[in-house]
Amino acid sequence: MTDEPVGGVRVCRVFLVDDHAVFRSGVRAELAGQTGIEVVGEAGSVAEAVAGIGRVRPDVVLLDVHMPDGGGVAVLRSVLGADPSGAPATSGTADAAATSDASGTSDAPVSTFLALSVSDAAEDVIAVIRGGARGYVTKTISGGELADAVRRVADGDAVFSPRLAGFVLDAFARAAPGLQERGEPVHDPEVDSLTPREKEVLRLLARGYTYKEIAEKLFISVKTVETHASNVLRKTQQSNRHALTRWAQSRHLD
Repeated sequence: MTDEPVGGVRVCRVFLVDDHAVFRSGVRAELAGQTGIEVVGEAGSVAEAVAGIGRVRPDVVLLDVHMPDGGGVAVLRSVLGADPSGAPATSGTADAAATSDASGTSDAPVSTFLALSVSDAAEDVIAVIRGGARGYVTKTISGGELADAVRRVADGDAVFSPRLAGFVLDAFARAAPGLQERGEPVHDPEVDSLTPREKEVLRLLARGYTYKEIAEKLFISVKTVETHASNVLRKTQQSNRHALTRWAQSRHLD
């Protein structure tokens, strides 16, 4: 959440993404009466969403799953992830991440995504969580419950409507035994989104190397190291180098 208090309450800046204008208006009205929530923008298509998120840099994006031009996964891929060829996505949010200083700290944190959909299908839930969303709630949720879910994902929690979390747990539980038996790592969407070079930079950052030392070790420029580090911060949704180091250590990537 933003650190700017309003009446002693931190304000969470929210961006709405849904192709139905009437629904967006309803959500905006519901959240307008909730303490500590401010709707700062909205979009009705993937292109509008990517541009708006990059421009506004909200704390939380409420994201529809199904839209005519690609839906929630397309927004997540454009803002947080890589395209199928492995090239990093470009957006306003990515540009903000590229302003990281030499310590690896970005001046604009990456937005957190919360899916808000009429669908409660397992494949939809799993797809957006793998894409980088922090939670998934259905459109039957009340205004107060939605505001609470927004605050919780902004604070780092994972939030799901009843029974939806089970889809995610079941999906990863089914995948894990076969991978472990073959001695392979369990699927991790955030790790998988990193390119081989980004993983190299991540490991060296986690080991305490400076940008200059990493550049010398990998025979690349310091500017290129900064770009890779910014991409890693964006894709892993970490706010600074210290948090990124802990994240890497928890996945044995250091």
